[in-house]
Amino acid sequence: MSGPEHGHPAPGPWDPDERVGDIYEVDLTPDGQVEQAERLTDVPRIWVGSWLDYNHGVLYGQWIDAAQDEDQLHADITGMLAGSPTTAETGEPAEDWGIFDHDNFGPIRIGEQESLSWVSAVARGISEHGLAFAAYADVMQDETMLAGFADAYLGHYESVEAYAEQLIADLGYDQAFEQAVPEGLRAYVRIDTEAFGRDLQLGGDVHVLPTDDGGVWIFDAR
Repeated sequence: MSGPEHGHPAPGPWDPDERVGDIYEVDLTPDGQVEQAERLTDVPRIWVGSWLDYNHGVLYGQWIDAAQDEDQLHADITGMLAGSPTTAETGEPAEDWGIFDHDNFGPIRIGEQESLSWVSAVARGISEHGLAFAAYADVMQDETMLAGFADAYLGHYESVEAYAEQLIADLGYDQAFEQAVPEGLRAYVRIDTEAFGRDLQLGGDVHVLPTDDGGVWIFDAR
């Protein structure tokens, strides 16, 4: 739902820092009044514009919550086109549209004529799993592969080496190391976790994708 420009206080349940294009989750009273509104700041969204208006020198469109099924996205776009100011002025129907902008899709770039099926699948995955899903989708580039995220995702780590250390512990290699190496030699012998992590990546066992915080997302590549 759109609100006033940033900096103008909003009455009632709306966030006082809301901006045009913000999306809310609202609770309504039995008589249809807004009782509570929560601004969803990280929802993947697309700005869809009318080509008819654009070609007449008018930038007309709206931000739409992308984390909806494809049919609902079509319905929202149809509703936007129905409000075309050029149609109101000339009677010419607004039928063609494009995705002029997008937000909260991580590394994924959404094109003007992107498939709404793809947009919906990616956006809903991001809403459920976070930006790790966006990184996964950006690598896969195949909607049929997106369902494999839950099985492939191994977690967020500070580095590949940190993942290797965790894997070594989970597999019990560190305990085997302590049992195999005499106590007096343990200070001079170690498992090379850096090399282990590098070999996992080079050997095709894992996909390693960087995060904005300097860490990595790890995915099973087998």
